[in-house]
Amino acid sequence: MVVVDFHIHVTKANQYQPWFLEWLGHIVPNPKEYLDRHLLDPHNLLGYLDSQGIGYAVCLAETNPICTGTIPNREVADFCKVSKRLIPFANINPYTSNDLASELKRAWEMGHRGLKLYPVYQHFYPNDPRLYPLYFKAQELQIPVMFHTGSSSFPGARIKYGDPIFLDDVAVDFPDLTIIMSHGGRGFWYEKAFFLTRLHKNIYMDITGLPPSRLLQYFPDLEKIGQKVVFGSDWPAVTDIRKNIEAIISLGLSDETKEAILGKNALRILRLET
Repeated sequence: MVVVDFHIHVTKANQYQPWFLEWLGHIVPNPKEYLDRHLLDPHNLLGYLDSQGIGYAVCLAETNPICTGTIPNREVADFCKVSKRLIPFANINPYTSNDLASELKRAWEMGHRGLKLYPVYQHFYPNDPRLYPLYFKAQELQIPVMFHTGSSSFPGARIKYGDPIFLDDVAVDFPDLTIIMSHGGRGFWYEKAFFLTRLHKNIYMDITGLPPSRLLQYFPDLEKIGQKVVFGSDWPAVTDIRKNIEAIISLGLSDETKEAILGKNALRILRLET
């Protein structure tokens, strides 16, 4: 079984806000050393993925200066060039770019094969019409778009922008756009995220940041959307990814659903099916 981690942050220590390194210190003893060891050389990250049993990883850019930090699209694209196992996803902040569609095209030409948007950290509603040229271009390029949905405890985050309901408009207006709800509406909106995933053929959900042992508590009918769910770790916020993989394998789901969540669905979205 090929495992795909659909949600890895490759922002370096010197690109994060100081408070984030302090927060990460509750997870790893020396955050800067930990991040430098894994990210200053992409081969080190590949070695870590091997140790966790991960075949492919989606590596995320971010332009979140008022919240977590910034790693440019170009840097993430270059980082991922060492291996086809590292899949770069661009970020475009609607407040720092005048031409969203053109910037996405440039990111595509750099090698990015997806887009991650952070409404909660960048303070916009996903169904804002000024984002529509961006979605149109993503649909034209046939690349998936991930959205942070649900809560965040980070300074500067505004949770109201994370309500999954705003993606209903996007799914209807762009029926050929692959949409992925990151964090499954964490906190307030599990039921909405589940319903939208089941309702729209073009909406998927990732379970990043959710304790795997509680997935069936949050989504009692998870089996019904098993072909629409992808696994993600949110590394470096989670350091023992293998433990999360094993927890999903131990859930009372069919083998087919477990394999779909851990890899097959992601491979299909990323067009990496063999």
